[in-house]
Amino acid sequence: MLVEGVPFARDGARFTGDFEDLVAWLATKTDTTASCRLVRIDWQTVGRIIERVGEESFCEERLSELFEISIDEVSWRKGHRYLTLVGDHRRGCVVWGAEGKGQAAGDEFFAELDPPPTEARELAREPRQSPEPAIMVPFGPCPTVPAGHGIQAAWLEAGVEIEPALLARASKLRAVSMDMTGGYAASVRAHAPQATIVIDNYHVVALATKALDEVRREHWNELRHAGQADTAKQFKHDRWALLKNPDDLSDQQATTLAAIRAGGGKLARAWAMKEMVRAIFAPGLTADAVGELLDRLLARLSRCRLRPFIRLGKTIRKHRAGILAARRLKLSNARAEAVNNRVKLIVRRAYGFHSAQAALALVHLTCGPVTLTLPHEQAFA
Repeated sequence: MLVEGVPFARDGARFTGDFEDLVAWLATKTDTTASCRLVRIDWQTVGRIIERVGEESFCEERLSELFEISIDEVSWRKGHRYLTLVGDHRRGCVVWGAEGKGQAAGDEFFAELDPPPTEARELAREPRQSPEPAIMVPFGPCPTVPAGHGIQAAWLEAGVEIEPALLARASKLRAVSMDMTGGYAASVRAHAPQATIVIDNYHVVALATKALDEVRREHWNELRHAGQADTAKQFKHDRWALLKNPDDLSDQQATTLAAIRAGGGKLARAWAMKEMVRAIFAPGLTADAVGELLDRLLARLSRCRLRPFIRLGKTIRKHRAGILAARRLKLSNARAEAVNNRVKLIVRRAYGFHSAQAALALVHLTCGPVTLTLPHEQAFA
């Protein structure tokens, strides 16, 4: 038995390429159940088709010309199953993804961005059709220099290799936006030390809201232990008066918030400090102004006598440089967070995936630099 490739089908497929393109397009537009019923195949087959089409659509160029990127994780399945997604700020799309999160996932991204020297040597041994033009070899104390500030090199002799660091794509990264989990930052410092780590301001405000919620829970427990069950129940019902932004409150919630502020105490102080954090990141402020306001905020948090906010102050102090870099470079993870919401919608619409590879392939087809077209549209392209 002899197996040969055919131009109208992919390797390992039992369907034509046009049929698989149709299934992949349907998967990006509707849920898997509807796709299965329309084309009369099962869920696992849809997943395998998505993987094949996604693998064919991947191109090495998607990792080229990366200067400002975002790294974030998103849950794709219950049981703390995560995907790490890397987005390009300039193109506004996902360029890489892998199962897992933290430093291990970050190291995996940089390993694919710049393969180890052994893999580069294997590529260099492949026969070439024509000699490549001469290259510019940088010189100086740093691995990268401005264009034209190098010396013209002669043709490389057989067996002579260029230092991989001179051509590393990781050395082109200028800024990497992320949250404050720490794992991704360690990977960036190890593989791209010249890149500026940018901490998205949204996560700082989210931490302040979380600290306020801890104070609120503590006050709620105090009411319960004091025997004020009805008051505790009503206070729990009115919790959104504290956690929502003041501009989004209803009339009833605004009245509840006014009563809490008038009563004073640690709950009112916690809400005021949360609003101070939000005010620091208001649009229109310069990086210098934000830095001065951050110093004032840190001084107040250090003596507020509320443990959640003291812990918040230590976290902000640790990531102060990255927080200011976000305002100075005008970068945020807003697009990455939007992609995360879209990924969650994809997973929910598909009613789950059986493998991370299928989920990643559909994420790349939906949120990546890939434009899927129907078979009849390809014929007239």
